[in-house]
Amino acid sequence: MSDITMSYPLGDREVNRLGYGAMQLAGPGVFGPVKDEARAIQVLRDAVAAGVNHIDTSDFYGPHTTNQLIRKALHPYPQDLCIVTKVGARRDAKGGWLAAMEPDALTRAVEDNLRHLGLERLEVVNLRSMLHPAKPKEGSLEPQLEALLALQARGLIRHIGLSNVTAAQIAEAQAMTPIVCVQNMYNLVHRQDDVLVDQLAQQGIAYVPFFPLGGFSPLQSSQLNEVASSLNATPMQVALAWLLRRSPNILLIPGTSSPAHLHENLDSASLMLSDEVMEKLNAI
Repeated sequence: MSDITMSYPLGDREVNRLGYGAMQLAGPGVFGPVKDEARAIQVLRDAVAAGVNHIDTSDFYGPHTTNQLIRKALHPYPQDLCIVTKVGARRDAKGGWLAAMEPDALTRAVEDNLRHLGLERLEVVNLRSMLHPAKPKEGSLEPQLEALLALQARGLIRHIGLSNVTAAQIAEAQAMTPIVCVQNMYNLVHRQDDVLVDQLAQQGIAYVPFFPLGGFSPLQSSQLNEVASSLNATPMQVALAWLLRRSPNILLIPGTSSPAHLHENLDSASLMLSDEVMEKLNAI
């Protein structure tokens, strides 16, 4: 097994580093009902059959859509399947993103996730900071973490993670409780977390990047396309392979509603990037 397909600890579980993000199963804009329920269910079952044992979701995807689909497709769940969810946001009637970080809102969100997934306890719950909806913003998350710790004491949560956060917020959280993962935006172009990725790796904490291929300028896209063509691969496969090689603590959760695209994503784990290719990609 190559280094990019090895597993990595996520709380008490060892998960394969290439997982699946369920957010794309909801309607356009991650809002509303799924377009093709049968296909969505097939994607979930294909992912697990192919060895995926880490699924990222949230009850605010849809809302409720992805968790209901996961339950319909996979319950009763395989023993080694690690389902990770997020709380801290909600959707308005038009699909807009709103903060839902009050302790009562977090409690309701955890209970909703449990009900829609058909679980008695959530393996990992990521607190999504909504101090700024689009990017990390400094500010204390102590009240929110206290609410999650109370839910953990009730046996509803096993492990706690963070999303859309700064290094200072991670340090604040670690003073209160162990943190098993951090989920921030990170890809070939958006590399503001370079130092953080390495710091977390030294601590044995998983880093889960979202938007693994996004924000490229035309020139940068052209450079990525050239590398992909030289490897007889797609740009997305190269971007995913770069992330897998970037650091051993990176866990990927690419999302898709297409069975064919799912297998294309999974094939990126076998794409080996030479040092020369890595240098070209690092220069993008």
